[in-house]
Amino acid sequence: MWGLDRFSAHTTPSSTPPPRRESYSPAPARRPYPAPGPGPLPPRPGLNPRSSSLSLVSPASTARIPNGADRRRQPGGAPPNVPDPLQVLEAIMGGLPRKPAAGKGGNTTGTLPERPEEVVEDIDFGGLSLHDFAAADVPDMQQLSSVHTYSAQSVDEYDKEKDRFEDLHKSILACDEVLKSVETYLTNFQADLGAVSAEIESLQNRSVALNTKLENRKVVEKLLGPAVEDISISPAVVRKIAEGPVDEGFVRALADLEKRSKTVNSKGKEQPDIKALADIKPLIDDLTNKAVERIRDYIVAQIKAMRSPSINAQIIQQQAFLKYKELYAFLAKHQPNLAQQICKAYIFTMRWYYLNHFTRYRTALDKLKLHTIDKSDALGEDPNAKRSTALLGGPARSAPSSRDVFSLGRRLDILKTPSPNALTAYLAEEEKSAHHIEVPFRSFNLALIDNASFEYSFLTAYFSPAQNFQALPRTFASIFEPTFALGQTLTKQLVDATSDTLGVLLCVRLNQHLAFELQRRKVPTVESYVNATNMLLWPRFQQILDVHCTSLQKLTASLPSRPAASSTLLSSASASTTSTAPTALTQKFANLIHGILALSSEAGDDEPVSVSVGRLRSEYEAYLTRLSKGVAEQRKRERFLCNNYSLVGTVLADVEGRLGEEVRAHFETLRDAFDK
Repeated sequence: MWGLDRFSAHTTPSSTPPPRRESYSPAPARRPYPAPGPGPLPPRPGLNPRSSSLSLVSPASTARIPNGADRRRQPGGAPPNVPDPLQVLEAIMGGLPRKPAAGKGGNTTGTLPERPEEVVEDIDFGGLSLHDFAAADVPDMQQLSSVHTYSAQSVDEYDKEKDRFEDLHKSILACDEVLKSVETYLTNFQADLGAVSAEIESLQNRSVALNTKLENRKVVEKLLGPAVEDISISPAVVRKIAEGPVDEGFVRALADLEKRSKTVNSKGKEQPDIKALADIKPLIDDLTNKAVERIRDYIVAQIKAMRSPSINAQIIQQQAFLKYKELYAFLAKHQPNLAQQICKAYIFTMRWYYLNHFTRYRTALDKLKLHTIDKSDALGEDPNAKRSTALLGGPARSAPSSRDVFSLGRRLDILKTPSPNALTAYLAEEEKSAHHIEVPFRSFNLALIDNASFEYSFLTAYFSPAQNFQALPRTFASIFEPTFALGQTLTKQLVDATSDTLGVLLCVRLNQHLAFELQRRKVPTVESYVNATNMLLWPRFQQILDVHCTSLQKLTASLPSRPAASSTLLSSASASTTSTAPTALTQKFANLIHGILALSSEAGDDEPVSVSVGRLRSEYEAYLTRLSKGVAEQRKRERFLCNNYSLVGTVLADVEGRLGEEVRAHFETLRDAFDK
């Protein structure tokens, strides 16, 4: 046989291959897509469904009999169920089918298929011989096989599935286009990745080179950085000094400029040939001159501001001068003559400032009403005598009683519980009540000491770095000399117009407290003013005590010839000298001595108080002894002396201090001597 069994071995009667649109070719083609569903594939267009002459009914007919097999076959005939080859060939060639003959043993061969109405005659062997065509691949033979059997049902199913397969084909084509675009994109992406990889490699090489340069620069910077930093000035510093406002940043810029200037000068002396120093030095000089100019303008503007009528100079000193005290030090270092001129301008300004303000303050204190205590209030004077009732600095007002004149009372509170603030000018002008001399004295001197202490601290902090230690007291004296003279004039005016012993002694104690406060504040330049004030107060105190002693001497000398006066001084209801009650003068003397001793509880041995008290006590004892001689009876005379000394001792019972204890013990001894 010529290979007919090759077709029958791959042909299935139950299914037929789908039709192909392209022209037939023996080359390998794409494997056809199986039709969905269990039905047979649609028939191929252009073929007659009845052309099934190549289809074999039984697969057994495809068995190939090797050559010479009939020679070895047993005598019994052909194998069962195998058609006669001649019959098959006759059927192919167009002959009539034969009836199968019965074999031996009652077996019959298979029935040949009926002759088809038409024989497919358009089989294309592709220019091959039958033997070569039969030797082709089985898949190609299946595709090339155009002998199929189609039924009417297959044609209908093909028409139904045609559109669906066409849509599927279009989808496949679209997918192919998408896949082509994806392929293009991936190809471009791969090319871009290659370019990026090359760039990354280039950047990596550059990074390695930069790291190497950086390490080299760090090494060089470590060696040259400090030297360059010492002689270089940043643009921010230059801009701040040339254009920036005068504030803390300006002060820091000056400090940086000063540091660079010192470094450049020191290195210029060591290595004068360095070109960098020659380049930077002119810039430093120009910047220094600019800083000096701006500092001069700033300080002059602040000094002018202190000349305003209602300005508080201490605010400007704290916020404009002390806050930026480095400015004047810089100016004094680079331009000492200019700094000296500015210092003189400040001295003249503050001299006028303090004198003007304290003159106005003294004018306000002059409007205070002061109690009038004159020579008519001495111990030996008659209290019923007429005296002036005018009050210093105010309209006429009734004078205080003699008890108020010689009694200390609440006046001691000005020492024990002093107010930290002085009486303001406004309150002094509006005050309506009368005061003693220690009130205006304390207010003026307290304000003066406070301002002097602040000014001394300011001069020490602001001008002392540029001046020597001996120049500072002179500067302070130049500022406060007229103001101190004004204070001494006020003190002299207060004490010269009064005979208030306790008031003058209170002023002495206030002045001593101010001296202690100056020592605590460490302001030695005001000691001259304090000492000058003491030189005004102590002599006046001695003069007032001399007035009291003189009045007692006069009274004692007048006793024998003026008994009426004696009786008046005794404050007795009758003119009889037989009364033993203490006299009114004893009460005044006891109050005066008590006030002096209370104000001298902490007095030293160098003070003249003890001498003055001794003189006053001797004059009083002489007066009392002379007065007691007017009593006829010895017992009444002793009782009279005992009662007067007892009253003095009782008043002095609460005094403290060494001098007070001595005086109290003395009068207690006299009392005990006459108390029999």
